[in-house]
Amino acid sequence: MKHFYLIANPSKQGTRQAAEQITDYLRARGAFCEGHAQKMRREAAVYGYTDKSWVPPQTQCVITLGGDGTLIQAARDLVELQIPLIGVNMGNLGYLTQVAQGEGLTPMLDALLEDRFRLERRMMLAGTVRKQEKTRGDNSVTGWEMGIALNDIVLTRKDVMQVLKFQVYVNGELLTEYTADGMIVSTPTGSTAYNLSAGGPIVTPGAELIVLTPVCPHSIHSRSIILSHRDTVGIRVLENAGQKQMAVFDGDQVMNLGAGEELEIRESDSYTTLIQLKDVPFLENIRKKLTRV
Repeated sequence: MKHFYLIANPSKQGTRQAAEQITDYLRARGAFCEGHAQKMRREAAVYGYTDKSWVPPQTQCVITLGGDGTLIQAARDLVELQIPLIGVNMGNLGYLTQVAQGEGLTPMLDALLEDRFRLERRMMLAGTVRKQEKTRGDNSVTGWEMGIALNDIVLTRKDVMQVLKFQVYVNGELLTEYTADGMIVSTPTGSTAYNLSAGGPIVTPGAELIVLTPVCPHSIHSRSIILSHRDTVGIRVLENAGQKQMAVFDGDQVMNLGAGEELEIRESDSYTTLIQLKDVPFLENIRKKLTRV
């Protein structure tokens, strides 16, 4: 590789120094390196934090400086470019980043320059919120909002601390009705995120499946459900006594849902490609990360 692009999270301590070190090292070895400091999300922007037009067309690798969140945001913003990503963790805990805080950057950069790495494809989820309005007592679809996620799409409550009532469908067939604080629909990559905190299973990243994990369900029988990556998940919000709810994509993008509206989730046609430098077994990596929590 010879062409690199840096995305640095300025809220993380040490990112400016790391960005300067990476840029100087790559350029000294004849490579090209550009980049920017990650900007705050703007509501009206067509991107979250990084405009894909900023990335030179010849870019072969995007390096993120921050944490898992920084890498995930870059993956979503740049998904149409299909450029491999690698993350440097400037925080405490990172399941997706390849270089931990305190580790030297030189071995990573040398491996990238000498093409000593492997590429790992990660599935993503596409979510559509179907908007409705009441017309003469009947519900009619008036539009929709769409989003994409690498980790998860979560149905959760908004504003007040009341439980939600909603139905979950799989391929158009009713699975069950829930009374809970929400529902996590996760990829294998996202199984170590909110899904793990909610008691869901850890899934090897190479698997092709979708995980449903209810959040604080009001039932002793509610457990995570594993679906095929080919399945389509539908969540219909029921009347919740004035309660407001929303769909949250990777903990960032928010779409509001009203009673009777639906959230449809399926595997995205797009995917994220991560650069892997270390041949560390997945379970060994998980064991090391969890001992630090």
